[in-house]
Amino acid sequence: MYQAAQDRLKYIFDEFDFILVAFSGGKDSSVLLNITYDYAQKHRCLNRVSMYHIDYEAQYQMTTDYVTRAFLDRFDGIGKYWLCLPIGAQCACRMDGDTWIPWRKEDRDIWVREMPDNPYVINEDNVSFPFYAGQLDYEMQDNFCDWFAGSHGRTAILIGIRADESLNRYRTIKGNNHVNLYKDTNYIYQRGELAHNCYPLYDWTVNDIWTYNAKFQKEYNHLYDLYYQAGLRVDQMRVASPFNDCAMDSLYLYKAIDPQNWGKMTGRVNGVNMAGLYGRTTAMGWKSITKPAHFTWQEYCNFLLNTLPEDIRKHYLEKLNTSIKFWREKGGALSGQTIKELSDGGVKYRNMGKASKISEKDVIAFDDYLDDADVTDFKSVPTYKRMCICIIKNDYACKYMGFAQNKAETERRKRAIEKYGNI
Repeated sequence: MYQAAQDRLKYIFDEFDFILVAFSGGKDSSVLLNITYDYAQKHRCLNRVSMYHIDYEAQYQMTTDYVTRAFLDRFDGIGKYWLCLPIGAQCACRMDGDTWIPWRKEDRDIWVREMPDNPYVINEDNVSFPFYAGQLDYEMQDNFCDWFAGSHGRTAILIGIRADESLNRYRTIKGNNHVNLYKDTNYIYQRGELAHNCYPLYDWTVNDIWTYNAKFQKEYNHLYDLYYQAGLRVDQMRVASPFNDCAMDSLYLYKAIDPQNWGKMTGRVNGVNMAGLYGRTTAMGWKSITKPAHFTWQEYCNFLLNTLPEDIRKHYLEKLNTSIKFWREKGGALSGQTIKELSDGGVKYRNMGKASKISEKDVIAFDDYLDDADVTDFKSVPTYKRMCICIIKNDYACKYMGFAQNKAETERRKRAIEKYGNI
């Protein structure tokens, strides 16, 4: 894998004018930054490399310290951008909305920490690319990357996404919506006139990541050591914004690992303390949620939908109808264990054959959308209960059902927020 990454970096450096590395402070982006920096240093082209970090204000102190060392003490000779902007960041713990805004000036008295003070920080006072307060984080990131490419030339934006980490990440890399202009690659995609997303570590495993760090003696965020000692699974070891839906079941760890920041976080965003207490329980809307006894899950789903404003209800209905059509006409890939559990439960389905020549999964279709399913891999199976979980969790993008948010939905969401506020 290491040599494959070297070959990809050579291609990227040969093809593009500038290289911009996305750095979160996590394990994957750290390896990507290290391997890119070492390549550029070896080939004497550090002047063509830059890095950027999006700071969400609320994070582990160990992550802040690690990012600070990366910017101030390491990676000399490259451009550096530390983005501390009042962006709309996903928030799955609020009871009155699905975003929160870090670094907003009017909230300074309750900031989790002070804004970093170094020459690389970009905030509201010195931002030079298109931005407005409350702009969704990925929109801001797109604007920044387009601005960078516009002022530097054809730019490869290097992103440390690995396909085996989640279905959404796999689809990000392999999705049909990408424009692949390079016949001999499957990791470079055009996302703007001059900006191209590149995923040179897309086929690495988590073992490859840690093997690289050990073999080359690279510094990493030692928050992962504490995560390991706390018994977390690999997929729970996150260093990004602590309030998004993927972090809910590990938010409680802040109380033990970083109690000082935890105290400030509980006063920063509505619902954080509840999420910390109940994030791993039925109160936050997981598989074991319950419904009123007189409802089926389909009836309960309709009840929940009727409590929402029209635009938000329409959005969830579109997701539900898309899911129903997909599972009826195309079907989805399910494991042998899940298929057996469906059969044992008397569920009717159509087996449409192997998902691919090398896949162990079969494509399964359902004529009737299921109300509930007693299977281990619950969220892989289409049910009205799964839809209820999305609504209760305020999972607007329906990630729990395997959806990814697209630009049209983002625009629709913005219009809904302007009309209703954060729902």
